[in-house]
Amino acid sequence: MIIWIASYPKSGNTYLRSFLCSYYFSENGKFDFNLLDNIKNFPGIHYSKNKSDSNIEASRNWIINQNYFFDKAKLNFLKTHNSMQLFEGNRFTSKDQTIGAIYIYRDPRNIITSLKNHYSMNYQSAFEFMIDDKSFIIQDSYDNDKSNFTYLGSWVNHYKSWFSTKNFKVMLIKYEDLQDRKFEIFIDVVKFINSLSDKDDKVDENKLEKSIKSTNFSVLKNNEKNYGFVESVKSKISGQKINFFNLGFNNRWKKILPKDFQISMSDYYKEDLKFLKY
Repeated sequence: MIIWIASYPKSGNTYLRSFLCSYYFSENGKFDFNLLDNIKNFPGIHYSKNKSDSNIEASRNWIINQNYFFDKAKLNFLKTHNSMQLFEGNRFTSKDQTIGAIYIYRDPRNIITSLKNHYSMNYQSAFEFMIDDKSFIIQDSYDNDKSNFTYLGSWVNHYKSWFSTKNFKVMLIKYEDLQDRKFEIFIDVVKFINSLSDKDDKVDENKLEKSIKSTNFSVLKNNEKNYGFVESVKSKISGQKINFFNLGFNNRWKKILPKDFQISMSDYYKEDLKFLKY
């Protein structure tokens, strides 16, 4: 069965995934980027039984591919940015494939700067992307295979789709809380995963502490600088590599976000920010 590590893009998914890989897939809690292969991205061409010639066909194959590639007798960690909304009538997953999920969410006023940098956008285009319920991401392939089509929708409907899921248990994590409450939150994460697998394992607090230290954001950023990171991208404007681990917790919208976007986004997301206690 599948446990999803889910989020809207640039919301801390890889940071959480790094911790999980360090804790569950290393011997001593020491992290390196190769461990991330234990939690791969879905949808993806590497998890595609058949080529998809369109986004709709790709969405029809989501559950088919989950059934084909992932043994229901084992726990399978998967990263996704996909929404739980229906796309052209097609479900992303169901209780027949999924046992649970961890959904990490972030203040949209912080997301937008990371989104802008990562996808070589300006603030206006990034904001339009975040409010568009048709938004999606897809990576180019040599044979035009659409199997890695990822449906996002708007940021609002994305988080609501995971928050409201009733078919399986979902643990919710506020990204900003990880700055000061890593140990407490990550203990809860391990306990949540153990509960899904019906294991009565105790949390290895010594290994957990080592995992937290070896996946500190500054450590990840330094490792990317020294060794590179396969998930980093090149700027569509300059062609220069864009650091994947960029601002992290230093991305504080009150200091970085232009004043006009501070006002417009705070107003547009007023009810959502209140609901999420921002």
